[in-house]
Amino acid sequence: MSVVINTNTPASLASYNLSNTNVNLQRSLNRLSSGSRINSSFDDAAGNAVAMKMNASIRRTDATLANVNNAISFLATQDGVMKNVDKILNRISELATLAQDVTKTTTDLALYNDEVQVLQEQFNLMLEEEFNGISLFENGSNFVVVTSHDGGQTVSITRSDLQSIATVVDAYDVESYTGAVAAVTGIQNDIQNLANLRSVNGAEQSRLTFAADMLSINKVNLEASVSRIQDVDVADESTKLARYNILQQAGTAMLAQANQSSQSILRLIVG
Repeated sequence: MSVVINTNTPASLASYNLSNTNVNLQRSLNRLSSGSRINSSFDDAAGNAVAMKMNASIRRTDATLANVNNAISFLATQDGVMKNVDKILNRISELATLAQDVTKTTTDLALYNDEVQVLQEQFNLMLEEEFNGISLFENGSNFVVVTSHDGGQTVSITRSDLQSIATVVDAYDVESYTGAVAAVTGIQNDIQNLANLRSVNGAEQSRLTFAADMLSINKVNLEASVSRIQDVDVADESTKLARYNILQQAGTAMLAQANQSSQSILRLIVG
């Protein structure tokens, strides 16, 4: 092998290897300090693209889950109102039954009827109840709730038709025996109709609860997938860091050695 002065190939190779080692060492330090395997698209272009899409899906899943939970709260509020309506209907039923007592005077029946009218007014006030400014009860107007992050799955929820029941209840008058008998007969149908509405409400709450559970499970699985792509394996990366540290020290020593090797030429010239 020729001995030359102008070109120190061993030193150039040592410098090149040391430079690569330093780059890898900095990347390893960056990964460990950030906890992320991918800190730029250069680290893993394809993995970064997949992770970006999954992260967007996670954000949409979070938003969809919030919407579904709000819909469940809407239905729960609606059912709370109908529970109170049930109490009103039962009290009217009780008053109508009491009004059938042949020992009651006209004055007694008038008192019963006064309470019935107050309860009818309260029933009508309940029709105006809202959830975040949205009417709980509006005949023929339902909502569509999106239950998947891509919008492909939906569930329809009902704004229960209490108005039809209220219209019938408004006609009850127990100020007479005949009116009391008619009220007792009619109120039983009203209670059944209300029970049907509450049954539908409960079924819709149950369905949305299952949808919320699926969204939560999907979110966990998406997060696990993103973690496998983005998060650094600390044990593995620590091993690499130790290796790069040793290579850096060795490369620095060898570069110094390669730079000193050319000094042997001076002995040839001086000697």
